[in-house]
Order: sequence, then C-alpha cells, then structure tokens
Amino acid sequence: MFISGLFTGFLYLASGAWLGFNLLNANIVQDRPNKNIIIIGFIALLLHAIILFSSTITSSGLNPSLVNSFSLVSWLVVLLYLTAEFRKPVETLGTLIFPIAAIAVFLQLFWPHESTVSGLSFELQVHILLSLLAYGLLAIAAGQSILLLIQTHYLKNRHPGGFIRSLPPLQSMETLLFQIIKVGFILLSFALLSGFIFLDDIFAQHLVHKTVLSIIAWLLFAILLWGRGHFGWRGKKAIHFTLGGFAFLMLAYFGSKMVLEIILHKI
Repeated sequence: MFISGLFTGFLYLASGAWLGFNLLNANIVQDRPNKNIIIIGFIALLLHAIILFSSTITSSGLNPSLVNSFSLVSWLVVLLYLTAEFRKPVETLGTLIFPIAAIAVFLQLFWPHESTVSGLSFELQVHILLSLLAYGLLAIAAGQSILLLIQTHYLKNRHPGGFIRSLPPLQSMETLLFQIIKVGFILLSFALLSGFIFLDDIFAQHLVHKTVLSIIAWLLFAILLWGRGHFGWRGKKAIHFTLGGFAFLMLAYFGSKMVLEIILHKI
C-alpha cells in the first residue's frame, strides 16, 4: 500500500506539472481537454480510492480522521474536476487540484491517525455525503476564483503572457465560477437542512462551532448569489465572497478537527 501511495502521489504531481508546463507555454486548448492527463488522473483517482478505502473503512469502524477527511475531500474534488473536463473549460484548475491531492495522499502515508467511530445511521451518512459534495464543489469554485483573480490582475496591468493566453475569456471564467457556486450552494443548503433534521442537537457543544461557521459560509454564498442576480456583482467582490465563504467552510470542519485531534488529542 505504501508503494502504491507513493505512485499515486507522483501521478498527481506529474499531471499537475504537465498542466503547468502547458500553461506556461500556452499549449492548453480550452475546448479540447488533454486526454492523456485525464487518463493519468483517473488512474491516480482509482489508486487513491483504494488507499482511502483501506485507511477509512477499518474493522473497528469508520476512521474520519483529519488526514483521511482531507484526503477524501481531495479525492472528491479530483473526481468532480475530471468529470467536468468533458463539459467545461476547467483544465487549468488542475494545476491547483492535482498537487493538493498529492499532498493528501502523502499525508495518509506519512502521518496516519486513528479517529474511529461506528454505528452511523443512514440519515447521518446522507448528511455527511451532502456536506462533502458541497465542500468539493465549493473548493473547485475557490480554485476557479484564484485563477480569476490572477487573470484579472494580469489583464489590468496589460501583461497577458502565455499563462493568461491559456485561460478562457474573463467573462467565461466568471460564468463558470457562478455556475459552480450555484450547485455548491444548493448542496450546502441541503447539507445544513439535513443536519437540522437528522441530528439530535445541531447546536450541541461539540457541534456548535461547525454549525455557526457553516451557516456564516452559507450566508456569504447566499449574499453573493443575491448580489450577482440583483446588482451584477463580479470581479474582485465575487472573488472575495467566494474565498471568504470557502474559508469559513474549511474552518467549520478541518479547523475543528485540527484542534481536537492535534492540539487537544481527542477523537
């Protein structure tokens, strides 16, 4: 498993480096995805799934540790990204997504941690799945907004180099960003709703920080979509709202798990 994990990480890194090289040399054609990178990405994704299954599904129960959760979200983001490749001009996002997935795999290999739980109800599993799907899509939106910020900066300073020439037009980038945010927002809404319905006390002491931070993130995305629809918000305002909402989402889950598992050494 260790060797396959190293191989998986290096496949992710190779895919990210290949995309980065194509970007710098303006070799990416946005309406025709690179089939070789997609094939390598799916091979890495399959190997990553095997590693995830062996480390997360244990004989004593589910192991949703910080590292495993980070790896699962990374896997989901890669899956969504590769799937979107066939329909949307998102290939440049791979320069961010693949290296992060590689880091997640390497962390599983070199920094494993046990945090086992058992007896999860079907309703709670649905809530977790909706949450992870929302995190995954909004993570892609955050990556898209970073690229959009870079593109805006270069175009504003009139330096449209090879990297910028590889990106779709600014308007197409913004349209894609809001399409991703809308779907992610819907999933996040259902995730919060399922939490209120299925969890006994969503504001219990061990859940209150996650709930409050997730609601703040939901409000930021809701305000952004409302502002887009009523006032045509775009550019830096849209980027800041997107990154802010995603930051609160990450704090809601990964921040709390980091405090519990690393600082307080609790499950």
